[in-house]
Parts: sequence; structure tokens; C-alpha cells
Amino acid sequence: MRSTGMGRAFTALLALTAVAVCGCTVEATDQDGKPQGPIRIEVPQRGTPPADDDPEPSGPSRTPPATRAAPAVLWSRGDTGRDVRELQARLRQVAWLFDGPTGTYDDLTERAVRGFQGKRGLPRTGRTDTVTWQRLLRMTQEPGRWDLYLMGGQPADDPDPRCLTGRALCISKTSRTLRWMIDGRTVTTVPVRFGSQYTPTREGVFSVYWKSRHHVSTLYDSPMPYALFFSGGQAVHYSSDFAARGYAGASHGCVNVRDEAAIADLFAQVRNGDKVVVHW
Repeated sequence: MRSTGMGRAFTALLALTAVAVCGCTVEATDQDGKPQGPIRIEVPQRGTPPADDDPEPSGPSRTPPATRAAPAVLWSRGDTGRDVRELQARLRQVAWLFDGPTGTYDDLTERAVRGFQGKRGLPRTGRTDTVTWQRLLRMTQEPGRWDLYLMGGQPADDPDPRCLTGRALCISKTSRTLRWMIDGRTVTTVPVRFGSQYTPTREGVFSVYWKSRHHVSTLYDSPMPYALFFSGGQAVHYSSDFAARGYAGASHGCVNVRDEAAIADLFAQVRNGDKVVVHW
């Protein structure tokens, strides 16, 4: 009986030893060697955290990088205003735009912006965003007033008081505009160009003394369509050079109009004897 008890004790010891080493499920026995329910003994392995601990991630963090916000769009096709004029004037400086400025973000402006962006590795959207604008600012100079209105479109200043009665061509050298006025009411306004410092347009109060629809200058051998003569050889007339070059050029003393339809309409309305006021 003693040897049998010792055998059972030795068997139980071996079982416990196996559990301690392997951490497996064993089947316990009572004193008579009858099996009892299984007992699960968990043995922590070296380097393994306890069950109630949160394990650390096994690899590097997979958090996606933050998405960079697209630059804000300042102007795009269809926009108008003074800022668009400045954009166009600066695009002219770097030879990406040759017309205007017009103050309207048209297809030519969109094409110029797209070309400028592509040349500098920017997204070719054709829209002027903050990144495109800053790059253009660094490459250009602040445009002057007549760079912004190279082809006209500038607002007219207040009419001279001498223009407020009767029928008058009220011509301002300050705003480079001509107002056609009747009894103080402005009928139409057009941009005009004057003579250079060597051939200046005379200032004062005059009157139209001769109308010549298909006039050609005998002094300069140049066409002067729709000429309204008011002082010697000086006249208000259409100028194809003004239409093509804007304020980059000058007349020989005449008052140039670049809008042919407007001067044709004006020529039909103005009469000999109507007042002409050229003022600052």
C-alpha cells in the first residue's frame, strides 16, 4: 500500500511538472486515482505581456499622412475688375499675354495662366490661385496706371464746367477720355489718346469746323477716318494704331479714338459748330 501511494504521488508530481513547463491542460485525479474535471493552468511565457495588458503594435504606425489643402483660387474665367487687370498686366510683362488688359478673365487670360503654370511645374488649371499669384508677383513689377488701362476702359473724370451747356465734345487729358455731352448729359464716353510731348494736343475751347469721313493726312500721309477738325490740323478721328498698340504709342497732336464703331456713331451725331473742350 505504501508503494502504491508513493507511485501515485510521483505520478501527480510528474503531471504538475509538465504543467509548469508546458502550460497545457491536464486531467487531475483524486486520492483513489479517479479522474476529475480538467484544469487549465496558464503559464506566462518569457517576453509575453500579461493577458490584461494591451499589447504594443508589432510594426510602425500606419496613421495616414494629413492631406495638404489645395491653394485658394483668387480669380478664374468670368471674373472682372481691377485685380484682373493687374493680373493681365503682369502676364504681359512676362510675355504670356499680348492683348489687354481688359479687366475680364477671358479665354486668352485662362490660356496665359495655364501656360505660366505649366512652365513652372504648377498644376495647369488656368485658374489663378495663391501659389500662382505669388510666383507671378516675384517675377514682375507693380504696373502703373496706364499699364492697367493700356487698351482703354479707364473711368472718366468729372466733366469740365464748360462742357455742361449745349453740345460739347468734352476731352480730358487727365483720364484720357472723351465725353459726348448734350445739355450737361453724357451721351457716350470713349477712351482717347493724345499727341506726344513733341507734338502735343492743344488745350482750350474750340469748335468743330470741318468733318471729313475718309480723310488722309497730307503732312504725315496717314489715314484719319471720321475726322472732326477743331484746331488747325488737329482733329478727333479713328486710329488703327491706337486700336492695335493702345497707349504704347501717341498721335501727332490729334485726339485718337480706338473704337471704330463708336467714332462712326459720333461722326454721325456731331455737327459743324459743336463745342470742343480739351482740358486737364
